[in-house]
Amino acid sequence: MPLNPSRSRAKDRSSILGRPEFLSLNVPPRNNKSWRRAGPSKSQQNQPSENPAEPPDEDCMLLNPSFKGIAINSLLAIDICLSKRLGVCVHTSSSWGSVRSAVTLLALTGHGITWICGTLVCLTQSNTPAGQELLINLLIALILDVLTVAGVQKLVRRKGPWDMSPGFLDCVALDTYSFPAAHASRAAMVSKFLLSHLVLAVPLRVLLVLWAVLVGLSRVLLGQHHLTDMACGFALGFLHFALMETVWLSSGACQTLISIGTFSWGSVH
Repeated sequence: MPLNPSRSRAKDRSSILGRPEFLSLNVPPRNNKSWRRAGPSKSQQNQPSENPAEPPDEDCMLLNPSFKGIAINSLLAIDICLSKRLGVCVHTSSSWGSVRSAVTLLALTGHGITWICGTLVCLTQSNTPAGQELLINLLIALILDVLTVAGVQKLVRRKGPWDMSPGFLDCVALDTYSFPAAHASRAAMVSKFLLSHLVLAVPLRVLLVLWAVLVGLSRVLLGQHHLTDMACGFALGFLHFALMETVWLSSGACQTLISIGTFSWGSVH
């Protein structure tokens, strides 16, 4: 018996519409109340969402970084690479390990504790108002340098190029991080201070400048600081000197400090 043509056409149509690419044709229009109540069909639930959720920020790759970011990252990479190469006295087994003790002693000459204690000793031996004025202002500059560098280091919290733990004297002087280099800042400030307020011969002036440069470089050789830490330390030291020149205490003010018992051993004029 021949099949009904209309029935066979309907069957073919239903089989075609059942294909995945035509499933959207079977979805009722959105203004249909039954569609609103029923919600999405199972076929729609199985289909991937057209607007997937955006990946988190950490999974996104910056495809078009700015020139400024590239330049900064490149300079930091060069700074770290050069600083690691210059760390030739980090250990006794390093390439310059034989002179590590001498470099450590050179760095100690620029330590904050060394200069503060030395200034206090000189102040106890000074009997002239001019000498006391110079030493008291130097002492204030040293304390200002220690506190400022310690504050900046706590804010930045940059580690050194090598995993080196700070020594006991560094912890006492609050010199526990890398940026900026405290020794470089102190050496620059002290050398500029002495060159400006003492009459020195030319060889001594050259030696003083050379000492400041070597003190800043010694910490890089020991693996404690980066090159940029040293450069910023020198700049900060000159800034401290300029600030101290602005708030310089006169001889009368220094004598007043001595007279109120700050340094009771000093003579009051």
